[in-house]
Amino acid sequence: MKKGLKILLIVLFIGVVLAAFYYMYATSTKDNVNYETTEVAIRDISTKAVATGAVKPREVIEIKPNISGVISEIHVVEGETVEEGALIATLRVIPNVQSLNAAQQQINSAQITLNNEKIQYNRTKSLYDQGVVPKQEYDNALATYQMAQQNLKAAQSDYKIAQTGIAPGLEQYATIQIRATISGMILSIPVEIGNTVQEINNFSVGTTIATMADVNQMIFEGNVDEADVGKLKEGMRLSVMIGALPDERFEGVLNFISPSGVETNGIVQFEIKADVNLKEDIFLRANYSANAEVILSEAKNVVTLETAHIQYDDKGQAYVEVLKPGTEKYDQPVFQKKLLETGISDGVHTEIKSGLKQGEQVKIFNTDLESMGHGGPRRG
Repeated sequence: MKKGLKILLIVLFIGVVLAAFYYMYATSTKDNVNYETTEVAIRDISTKAVATGAVKPREVIEIKPNISGVISEIHVVEGETVEEGALIATLRVIPNVQSLNAAQQQINSAQITLNNEKIQYNRTKSLYDQGVVPKQEYDNALATYQMAQQNLKAAQSDYKIAQTGIAPGLEQYATIQIRATISGMILSIPVEIGNTVQEINNFSVGTTIATMADVNQMIFEGNVDEADVGKLKEGMRLSVMIGALPDERFEGVLNFISPSGVETNGIVQFEIKADVNLKEDIFLRANYSANAEVILSEAKNVVTLETAHIQYDDKGQAYVEVLKPGTEKYDQPVFQKKLLETGISDGVHTEIKSGLKQGEQVKIFNTDLESMGHGGPRRG
């Protein structure tokens, strides 16, 4: 009996030793999973709609002639600021042979009529002086003679206009002098001396001699996608970033949203316009390319978490696993599941309305973030 008990004890001892060795082996070969964490932080967060476009003057004026001719002088340069009425260019009129001929014929006809009326007037005046004809007949002859004189002057003036573009006695209003119609900056001069220009009329848009604008009144003009346009309202604040001035931001106010979209490459976009608040020490050139961010919603000094670290259960409920304080030094730290109420998100961070507080450590689930420099599960 004692011998059997001794054998049993030996077997049990061997079993315990083998179990201990197995446990030690299993423990030494088991992969320990140590998860990285990210800290819950307080920050400002906002959602934005981005529009691409350019900064332009509020109104660009095209200076065009009201008479055809050839540019003989240009009196301004691009970038020059001028006052309303300033001389922009001078034209030289090229006479039209047909118009000149018609004007000459009109002079000849008026001269013949004048000669005839002069004879009639002298005859009537002689008879009137002799008391043969009444005063009424004399007055009529005088009026007809004076009208013939006026018609000759008009014909001569028409000839002068056809020849030079200037009516005698009206040189100060000469249409060959092209003047600024507003006060502002000369943006461009698309013509050169010697170029032929066409007058603006009902049948022609005319030739642009210069473009002008008041560069102290600039607007942002751009386009937003249809997914964002429904969130916009006139009066919203926006921030304008100009490609040529990467270190500067200009504030603005949205004042126009197009009621009709335009499809471009399968995407419907809507035009928007906004007043831009200029800075005294920075000159904005017309048609600078720019982007504008319209603030749709914002929250300041709120609890936030990186959006990528938020998980969702089968019911769509947001949750995270939070490191239990005091267990971070354990071989296997303890994480507790917490349900979240989320707010707005800018795509990178999400507002946490309830469920977390500043400073808590949240487990990072997304292993793909490790290759992006955000950390991830670390296996030991």
